[in-house]
Amino acid sequence: MALMYSLLWRLLLILVHVNRALFSWLHVRIQSWKGRLWERAATVLLLPISLVGFPDFQNNLNHGPDANVKPITEKSTGGGRSRCLSDGKSLKKIPVHIGLLVAEEEPSYPDIANVVVWCMAVGISYVSVYDNHGVFQKNNSRLLEEIKRQQQDLLGVDGSMHSVEFLSSGSDQHQHNVVSCRPTVRVLSPDDGKQSIVHVAQQLCRSVENKERSFKDINVSMLDLLLRESKNIPDPELVVKFGPVNSTLGFLPWHIRLTEFISLPSHRNISYEDLLGALQRYGACQQRLGQ
Repeated sequence: MALMYSLLWRLLLILVHVNRALFSWLHVRIQSWKGRLWERAATVLLLPISLVGFPDFQNNLNHGPDANVKPITEKSTGGGRSRCLSDGKSLKKIPVHIGLLVAEEEPSYPDIANVVVWCMAVGISYVSVYDNHGVFQKNNSRLLEEIKRQQQDLLGVDGSMHSVEFLSSGSDQHQHNVVSCRPTVRVLSPDDGKQSIVHVAQQLCRSVENKERSFKDINVSMLDLLLRESKNIPDPELVVKFGPVNSTLGFLPWHIRLTEFISLPSHRNISYEDLLGALQRYGACQQRLGQ
């Protein structure tokens, strides 16, 4: 019985010490928080007064260093077009084919249309738009209308110089590795990825079954040739992925072994500077091509 009382007494002493330590810690934190609160309040009250004698600095503070820079999507389209052309020429390298992989729910047609038009304006020949639910492909006419509208806003009456050729699955007209004379937009879905490999494999099996080919003729090179003929566009050098998902989500698995992937948080409310930053990162990367 005495041992039990002794243990209870020690437990009570421990609880008292813990309580005191916790109270002291909270007291210090509260005092520190109050001090910071007063400092912030004083800063807010005194900063405008201290800047009265420095109007230039105050103007920069209010408007920022880029206040006089015109946004890329403004209606005065000449500045936007010339800026895109200038930025395209300043890049160390520019992809012939760029993929836009949307890994987000509820894709935004105006935002993706903006990115497509900016890509065309800086000099990219092929733009592929992909989402793993096939939403853009099912509504490709809506996307095309948005692209035309954004072209008019950005490029104005001279938009014909950037006229777009809009391709859907099975309607390709281009020869492989030939840069199109005008920008080409292709809308892709998972059916153009793994499913296309399945279709080509089935095609080869039927040709062997019908004795059109020997099984000895089937190799990786033949499979590669048939898959590339089904797309008729160069492999993408760059894919910009939008969203938090760290996956290619089935985007053209046969064509991306040398593709550079750059991730951005979201395609919603994306700015021209976001895309330009991705292109600059691509221009600065060293692709050793397996060496």
